[in-house]
Amino acid sequence: MDQLSPQHVPVYETNAEQQSLWERCQSEGRPVVGIRNATRGYIVRYDLQHLDTELTSQALRQLRRRTRAQRSYPTGEPETFPTGTDPISETEGIGGEAGAVSGELHAETEQQARDLASRLSAIVFDRSEWNS
Repeated sequence: MDQLSPQHVPVYETNAEQQSLWERCQSEGRPVVGIRNATRGYIVRYDLQHLDTELTSQALRQLRRRTRAQRSYPTGEPETFPTGTDPISETEGIGGEAGAVSGELHAETEQQARDLASRLSAIVFDRSEWNS
């Protein structure tokens, strides 16, 4: 599997559904990429812990860069921040936490979450981007 298409990214709401997804990915020997339908939006989650591996530093930079590229930073004057993301806060810029082993990235809509998860799955599923 090279990448999930947006319509095939699993969405879960309950802890039981989350557990089922993690167990299925573990038994198939693949990373977890899924979306949690949360109270205030959607959370794209990825996890490689059960595979006892992590993303390379280059892959992590690429993942963060791809995430930041789709986010806008809504505050500030248009002359100062016309587009792009907060130049200082990495967490705010990517909308969550993105680590070498796992991450949680926030999106306002299900479609935004599906698009983000699809793009990130290309990096997370690429075994050449893993440190074993």
